[in-house]
Amino acid sequence: MGQLLSSRAVDWREGRRLRAWELHEAGWTQAQVAEALGVTPGAVSQWMRRAREGGGVTALHKRSAPGAASKLSAEQQAKVLAWLDEGAPAHGFIGEVWTRKRVAALIERKLGVHYHPGHVSKLLQSWKRSPQKPALRATQRDEEAIEQWCQERWPAIKKSGAAREPQGGVRRRERLLFAAGGRADLRACSPHAGAAPPTDA
Repeated sequence: MGQLLSSRAVDWREGRRLRAWELHEAGWTQAQVAEALGVTPGAVSQWMRRAREGGGVTALHKRSAPGAASKLSAEQQAKVLAWLDEGAPAHGFIGEVWTRKRVAALIERKLGVHYHPGHVSKLLQSWKRSPQKPALRATQRDEEAIEQWCQERWPAIKKSGAAREPQGGVRRRERLLFAAGGRADLRACSPHAGAAPPTDA
């Protein structure tokens, strides 16, 4: 006797459908097949109809779900890649960073095709690119003033805060630093001053 179709199935669902076909071909009723496989008679009926109308047992094999078609043709995708290579400033953006929102805006502006910024990530991945995150820095940031403040004011504030508030010193320092210019300035006085601040995409 030859090898059973169900033994070559790619997953258990396909195996169950193929086994139902084998039992049906062996003369079992749909009710008997359903009971043997632990499914409803309605499921067996659907599988048999699918096999009858779909060209036989091959209709019971697993079908791969088609992915959504890209909104952009291959030619349009090539254009977008060329625009990205030109840099963000060439397309009216400030700074060299290509964020998902910027890429979505560029595609809509140039091609009239709307993409949600979240879906732009998939496009970028398919192109072997990744969205870039902008570093958040105040445009009026004065590096000299920050350095002077860190050297002259911060040690005194740190010392007086530790002396007066042993339990809540950190929170007090945060308030003082926020008043002095925000968290970006707090980072300038930390040992990790060169590290980039965390940002949202």
